[in-house]
Amino acid sequence: MENNITIYMEEPDGSVTPHEAPTDMGLSLMEFLKASEYDILATCGGMALCATCCVDVLEGEDQLNEMTDDEYAMLDTLPDVLPNSRLACQLQLSNNMDGLKVKLHGVS
Repeated sequence: MENNITIYMEEPDGSVTPHEAPTDMGLSLMEFLKASEYDILATCGGMALCATCCVDVLEGEDQLNEMTDDEYAMLDTLPDVLPNSRLACQLQLSNNMDGLKVKLHGVS
């Protein structure tokens, strides 16, 4: 069983960087992006309380787990939330997320 997936990150300049992400370590997308040195504050440590890890899902949204009430409520506090915005801390890396393409929310 392959335990790595590819996550594509759209950079601020519009280019796309592929990242190989392990699915067997119990990491969330937020933890993986922080480890990949993206500028994510994650002030609340992944508790869906701050929305500083918000990402916009560009491809693969239908492969993600259902949004929880907590995540929905937190996203609802953002003034510029998009229909495809998700909290990276609430997305556990899994094999069905292979090919996911995201960008940091609010970075244009």
